[in-house]
Amino acid sequence: MFSVMSFAQKKETLSSKDQHAVEHFKTEYKKKNHKRFEGKITTKDNQIIFDDKITFFEKSDAITSSILQQGLIYPQLLTEYQMDKFLDETTDKTQLRFLKLQKDPKASFDVNNISVKISELPFLSVNDKVKRFRVTTKNKNLPNSIIYFIELTNSKASKNMSFEEFLKDAKLTYLQQE
Repeated sequence: MFSVMSFAQKKETLSSKDQHAVEHFKTEYKKKNHKRFEGKITTKDNQIIFDDKITFFEKSDAITSSILQQGLIYPQLLTEYQMDKFLDETTDKTQLRFLKLQKDPKASFDVNNISVKISELPFLSVNDKVKRFRVTTKNKNLPNSIIYFIELTNSKASKNMSFEEFLKDAKLTYLQQE
């Protein structure tokens, strides 16, 4: 009689939210470069103003405030994303015609006065040059939060680089609503 011993590496179990994030990146991922915000960024207390659009964040949340202050995520980008998403997914010709008749079609998708929370998803980071995050936005006029997944890529990144250093040369290479 002989016995076989097996050594299993203890794996951290992911929450269902995190498992969903893993699945999302497996099935939905398409790399696309997005521009940084090119206007005026002003920080005041717990808000960051992008030209005339306001974003709120928790003062103690260094990740969120750093990414926002670098202009990697901003309301105008989310407005553009929502409009493009609508145009890509809507098959209702009446709604599309109505949108074209509006003086400012983007106004319907305007993202402003939102609260933002950005959480890193370290279990999804491919290497030192890529970091992935969950972005939760809450508009007080809407009943539910909107969640996005983002990816930041810095081709110059190294293992011991601080998060602030990583952000300086980072590019937003993925943005997708959950």
